[in-house]
Amino acid sequence: MSLFGQQKPPPPDDVLDVAAGPDALLQGLDRAATRYLEKTDRGELVYPACTRAPDAAGGGARAIWRDTRLEALRYLALIPGRESALLVSPSRQAEMIEGFLRLKPHDDIVIDFTGRAADDVAIAIVAGLNWLNHCAGLAKVDRARVTGILRNFRRVVVVAERWWATEGAAARCAEMLAAHEYPPLMLHLVWFEYTQLAKEIASAVAFPSEAVRAGDAWSRFRVARDPEELTT
Repeated sequence: MSLFGQQKPPPPDDVLDVAAGPDALLQGLDRAATRYLEKTDRGELVYPACTRAPDAAGGGARAIWRDTRLEALRYLALIPGRESALLVSPSRQAEMIEGFLRLKPHDDIVIDFTGRAADDVAIAIVAGLNWLNHCAGLAKVDRARVTGILRNFRRVVVVAERWWATEGAAARCAEMLAAHEYPPLMLHLVWFEYTQLAKEIASAVAFPSEAVRAGDAWSRFRVARDPEELTT
C-alpha cells in the first residue's frame, strides 16, 4: 500500500500506451516488437495474427487487433540506428514529413534500408501500411473499407505538414503533450492510422458475419478505440 493510496500496477511489457507520451510509446514499441517476434519464432503464436483460428492462442478480437497493429509497427523497430527524433521531436517533424512525402511509394513488405535516416523511417512507415493492406486481403476485409490506404495516409501527413508550418507549432505541441493530447507527431499519425486499420482486420476475423455481431462482444468492440479497452 502506498502512502498516498493504492497505486495502479504497471502495465505488462506487451501493452503499448499512447497516453504515456511519444518517447515512452516508442521505447515500449521496441521492447514489445522484440518479444512478439520471439514468441512467433518459437511457435507460441500464429503469424500473421489475422490468420489465427478463434480457439488458437491469441485468437480473440483484442489480441488480433493488438498484434496486427504491432506487426505493422515492427518495421519501425527494425530500422538500423533509427533516429527516433524523426518520429517524436517537434524540431524534426518538417524534415520527416518532407522525407515521407518525397518518397516514391512502394508496395513491399520485405524491405531494404538505405542508411538515410528520414528515408528509412518513411520506407518503414509505408511497409507497415502495405502489411496492413496484405493482412486485409488475408482477412477478407470489405475492400471499400480499406481502399487507398497509402493515399489516405498521405493526405493525413499533408494536413500535419500545414499544422507544423504555422507559427508557434512547437509550443502548441508541448502544451498538448502536457494536457495528454496528441499533436501530429509522425509517431502519433502512424499509431492512430495503424490502430484503425488493424481494427478493420480484427473485425473481419473475429466478427465475420452478422450472426456473431449480435452480442455484447461486438458492441464493446465496435465502440473501442484501442484493443486494450477490451478484455478478450
